[in-house]
Amino acid sequence: MGWESVRGRGGTRERTGERRPVWSGGDLSTAVALATAQLPTAGLLTFIDLSGRDDYGAGNGGALGAVFLLFLAPVLLPLLGVAQAFMLALPSVVAARLAGRRLGGPSWPWYLVAPVVPAAFWSALVASLGSWPFTSTFAVLAGLGVLPTLGVGWVRRRALRPAGVWWWAAAGSFGLAVLTLVGGVLASEAGLVPQYEPPRLTAAQLTGVWRDGSGAELRLHADGSAEAVKLPTEPAAFTDDDFSDYVVCAGPGTWAPRRTWRDGVLVELDGDCGRDTQWSVGGSEDAPQLFVLFGDPDAGTLRILERA
Repeated sequence: MGWESVRGRGGTRERTGERRPVWSGGDLSTAVALATAQLPTAGLLTFIDLSGRDDYGAGNGGALGAVFLLFLAPVLLPLLGVAQAFMLALPSVVAARLAGRRLGGPSWPWYLVAPVVPAAFWSALVASLGSWPFTSTFAVLAGLGVLPTLGVGWVRRRALRPAGVWWWAAAGSFGLAVLTLVGGVLASEAGLVPQYEPPRLTAAQLTGVWRDGSGAELRLHADGSAEAVKLPTEPAAFTDDDFSDYVVCAGPGTWAPRRTWRDGVLVELDGDCGRDTQWSVGGSEDAPQLFVLFGDPDAGTLRILERA
């Protein structure tokens, strides 16, 4: 026995002949279809947002990575849709049906707010691992869970066939992605999406202490001398370290402002540890940074120093 819709004074709600919440194969198919359909638009919105931020030297490497992902999309998108369905949509459906059965009222508000439950769980887990902050992760996951969860309730009430759901999901996904792409281009041309410009720092502004959260420290003195503590540095050529993205060095050295594709500083440490390393300026005028992207632009190691 499954869930069915009934109408009453409180509006449309669901009831079940079973004592525990379950989902059917049709629910799973709907959740996967709608979860997959929203991913192209979500990816475009992410790309538009990142275009206004510092890419930390990824540049063409990041673009090549995006092209590679485009070729993998026919396989990758359905897999991500399945993951979303099991992690977000179906737990949200269970939560919505439990709330509707115990508290009553129209069913659609419960479907609307239910994604906050699994989103909070996964966000707390991710935050505990130190990967991403809870707030932004929660907002993204809750947003991704809303459409598939509402869709499961809507499709079930209307008893639509899975094939029809996939057809309309594919058509809607294509149309929404096109609108998002056109809107993003127009917004960029109109200046509504500002393009990132790294700050330009004078030698006096570069002078000072720069640190990261891993114990690395770089002291730049006004006389051109430098001191390094646990500083990541370009590995020396033709050594065993040449196979590593970077080596950690310490000791005195010198520095000088350098400009290649953006402002930066060239740090030369004394001794035979590593070699000269170009640190580029990033961040903003109020919160400048020095960074190096070691190794491959697509899969290298990014190290960022902030003013102490």
